[in-house]
Amino acid sequence: MQSFDYRGTTAHSRRGQAIILHPDEVHDGRAGTDAGFLYRMAYIEPRLIRDALGVRRRSLPFAGDPVTDDARLVAAIVPSLEDLDTPLEDLQRDQVLAALAEALVALDRSDRCIEGGATNGAAVARAREFLDANCRRVVRSDQLEAVSGMSRYALARHFRACLGTSPYRYLTMRRLDCARRLMLSGVPLAESAAESGFADQSHLTRQFKKAYGLSPGRWQQVAAATSRAAARASPRTCAGAA
Repeated sequence: MQSFDYRGTTAHSRRGQAIILHPDEVHDGRAGTDAGFLYRMAYIEPRLIRDALGVRRRSLPFAGDPVTDDARLVAAIVPSLEDLDTPLEDLQRDQVLAALAEALVALDRSDRCIEGGATNGAAVARAREFLDANCRRVVRSDQLEAVSGMSRYALARHFRACLGTSPYRYLTMRRLDCARRLMLSGVPLAESAAESGFADQSHLTRQFKKAYGLSPGRWQQVAAATSRAAARASPRTCAGAA
């Protein structure tokens, strides 16, 4: 457990909770028990949250409680902290910022939202087609902005509204599709990772396990066993002559 003084009170955080400390607010930090504590922290410039929200907000969201169990906020923060060995790609960073901005708005008890416009399906379709065609390489945010004609954060909102996921998550799943096809054709795992757009084999393995719940090696074993079983069960054609 961690304890800290913030905005005139003492707060305590435990495993699985999120901590929100606003800029320029004085705070400290210490172990709340003799067992000590560990935590990971992301420092985000307020302007990035402002950019992510666009014109829908008159001011930045403010979360009054520094410690929260809010599942949406925790889910927004975790992707930025769970894989510190691999730098965030442009689209991944945008996904984190967009999700975090929306989670902070949901925690803000004030009513300062400005309603957005209709969903731009044509822009989303152009972005999706670009991701499909370029899933094996790094896609920059400015490239999607140019293709879609929208800002990266507006596109992220419209993309999720149309397809139920973020541009980066969509790109990752297309890379995984590519990696599975390569592995099924006998391409070694490290080469499959490189050919499908991942930073390295460990990066592919982490994303694969997150998406499918098992390692690429185990998936290959299951796929091979399934293929053999299907071959044994398939009907066979017999020919004969009287």
